[in-house]
Amino acid sequence: MLASRAETTDRREAERLIPLIEAVLAEAGVAWPALDALAVSTGPGDFTGVRVAVAAARGLAMALGRPAIGVSRLEALAEGHAAALVAVDARRGMVAAQAFANGAPLAPPALVPVETLGSHAPPGAALLGAAAAPDTPEASESPDPAALARIAAARLSDPGPPPAPIYLRPPDAAPSEPAPPLLDDG
Repeated sequence: MLASRAETTDRREAERLIPLIEAVLAEAGVAWPALDALAVSTGPGDFTGVRVAVAAARGLAMALGRPAIGVSRLEALAEGHAAALVAVDARRGMVAAQAFANGAPLAPPALVPVETLGSHAPPGAALLGAAAAPDTPEASESPDPAALARIAAARLSDPGPPPAPIYLRPPDAAPSEPAPPLLDDG
């Protein structure tokens, strides 16, 4: 059974996530212990949103004794296409892009200048997300939850390591320099 809901947040991901999951489970008539696994998008995407989602999936999986299975946003967007070039807006004139053939990545995801995106497409590839023509269904940068679920279900027998966020650029915030003084315990 597949149940899903999309919600636009106002940067309150951590507050909304668990109640949203509980609402979807209730709507589907499923209890937490009935879950076989937890699937989570590992990005690339909003730094805070991806971190919150991955941390929640890992914590819930541990509490339930079930695997957490990570699926990249780009992989979920490419699902069902024989060949695809998928890109999502990474701001600052860049996109996070990855090419796929037969469901397998041809290279790791990378930050690519928007103007060079077309040169990364495999022959005959579907152009998806930011690589697609604007105002077409293919231009959506939000993967179908069913695609994420299908990919995770295919990995259920070998879920791999715990999911981790995909970061393609360093964080904008950096620790202050110099380091603060150490406090004396005495």
